[in-house]
Amino acid sequence: MFAVSIGYWHDPYIEHLVRQSKERKAPEINRGYFARVHGVSQLIKAFLRKTECHCQILNLGAGMDTTFWKLKLLKDEGLLPNKYFEVDFPMIVTRKLHTIKSKPLLFRPIMELHPEDTLQMDSHMLDSKRYAIIGADLRDLSELEEKLKKCNMNTQLPTLLITECVLVYMTPEQSANLLKWAASSFETAMFINYEQVNMDDRFGQIMIENLRRRQCDLAGVETCKSLESQKERLLLNGWETASAVNMMELYSGLPRAEVNRIESLEFLDEMELLEQLMRHYCLCWATRGGQELGLKEITY
Repeated sequence: MFAVSIGYWHDPYIEHLVRQSKERKAPEINRGYFARVHGVSQLIKAFLRKTECHCQILNLGAGMDTTFWKLKLLKDEGLLPNKYFEVDFPMIVTRKLHTIKSKPLLFRPIMELHPEDTLQMDSHMLDSKRYAIIGADLRDLSELEEKLKKCNMNTQLPTLLITECVLVYMTPEQSANLLKWAASSFETAMFINYEQVNMDDRFGQIMIENLRRRQCDLAGVETCKSLESQKERLLLNGWETASAVNMMELYSGLPRAEVNRIESLEFLDEMELLEQLMRHYCLCWATRGGQELGLKEITY
């Protein structure tokens, strides 16, 4: 939210969903957010272009994410999937739904794409023609599937699944089950995962200790040992191709003009700290099927 307010990237929706924190985030954190948003967004757009938007997107553990609305802004570029699904814990969905209903800027885009007069909606769910939000626990796959199907999830459509800092909070067995379910449910699919990596080294251990102090336990941290272990997890659970980059590698490959623009927003004292931090997060993506669409060629 702070990063958006000082111009790292454009998002007119986030201020309606997330309260501006009193605490100013450090420049290295904001650059990290920027790299994450840029990398995930590039992969989403690449998938939409390859499938010509004849697809669906499942954002798992979506929280207060605004991707659906940002894609709606790009509708003129033809970058809106057939349907966009968000899933999170019922308590979070209730909060988000309350905000969506009370803010025309968020509610209107959903209604503009919904030709009927009535929307299916209760406190844990909203289902419209192009957008659905569902309260469910990702560890309970039969409930997840049932709720998605009620909202017309189509297993025949090319499907993009996204998890950002989600799998690391599940045990390795639970995240493996989710990945297996995703790989076996859709004939043509892509999976994007953003989370920690290289957590075995000293810097990684300090990150874990800091989070523990805040009562935040990373139940799945053992799968975050390396880029290899991240890719291996995807390949062992039904995905045919897997790629992974740490965020420093991604940041280094950003267009020079864009890097110059964001680096002029705030003075960064310690480049070394930024590099350390970025090397401990990664962007992974995997594909299954979709040879004729060229899904394997997708990269950030």
